[in-house]
Amino acid sequence: MPDRHWPCDRCGADLRFAPGQTQLVCDHCGHMQEIPHQETRLEELDLKAALRGQLSAAQMETVPATRCPNCGALIEFQGASHARECPFCATPVVVGTGTERLIKPQAVVPFRLTEREAKQAMSNWLGSLWFAPNRLQEYARKGRSLTGMYVPWWTFDAATRSTYVGARGEWYYETQMVTVNVNGRMERRQQQVRKTRWFRAQGRVGRRFDDVLVLASASLPRDYVEALEPWDLSALEGYRGDYLAGFTAEGYTVPLDQGWQNARQVMAQVIHRDVIHDIGGDEQRVEGINTDYADESFKHVLLPVWMAAYRYGGKSYRFVVNGQTGKVRGERPYSTWKIALAVALAIIVAAVFLTLARS
Repeated sequence: MPDRHWPCDRCGADLRFAPGQTQLVCDHCGHMQEIPHQETRLEELDLKAALRGQLSAAQMETVPATRCPNCGALIEFQGASHARECPFCATPVVVGTGTERLIKPQAVVPFRLTEREAKQAMSNWLGSLWFAPNRLQEYARKGRSLTGMYVPWWTFDAATRSTYVGARGEWYYETQMVTVNVNGRMERRQQQVRKTRWFRAQGRVGRRFDDVLVLASASLPRDYVEALEPWDLSALEGYRGDYLAGFTAEGYTVPLDQGWQNARQVMAQVIHRDVIHDIGGDEQRVEGINTDYADESFKHVLLPVWMAAYRYGGKSYRFVVNGQTGKVRGERPYSTWKIALAVALAIIVAAVFLTLARS
């Protein structure tokens, strides 16, 4: 996304998008400008054409961006900024002169949470952690500003038809004589033992997948970002730069073909559950599934994440907050003195308990 400015109509200072609203705000003079409403149809792009490199020039853009030397994030700098910290790992980054040719975003979920609300959510989460250093909580309450980042995702649609082979297990019971201990005496008794009778099974299942969400950034661990789910994709708006005013956007670093492979893994798990349900019975064995894909399409979308990265004890720690719902996930260091104190207290409590037990 090229360098953009949104000048205030009154004073000419840069505007920023106001989370949870449909306005741009000037922090210099307080002026607010309404974002003009426009009906936009979210465009699904043909996946096969994109994988062959046959998207039109209008669906692509050249982005001036710099890669973080530590985590590989594709950072898009705005304005006259020439040096800053990577928002993902707190590594100092100097603006380069490189560009990236990328697929344009089709849609964006605008920020709903303000920075203050995101800080409060992070502070509440940190306060719930055991053995967290006090400096960590102070950072959340008084520390540096959070970075509002639009993080890239792929969404995939596909119609699938799958054939499978396996087996259906049905339970039945047999009466057997077993020896049991009853009040110190061994006795022979009848007992119902469950067994399984297996039958061959094969069939077809079909499913239409819509907006299978796949992270298109390699800068954050997948489990971190997946912990921020679910996202309400009904809030997707057709892409327009106004929503990015005052925020940072990351270019995707997971290419489309890899994203599609990740999406197929997600679909395969759902299809496997469909096969289990179709086989029926009391138990199921799935020996093989063969899936055909049709009507494959995708979107490149941006979702809002508040994030913070700082260094503690020589290591980088990151926190992410869902800018739509307020869900939090992050890395955390442990306070050695708090752990030592807890161990000492546990030893004292145990010693007191033993003393009382002997008296």
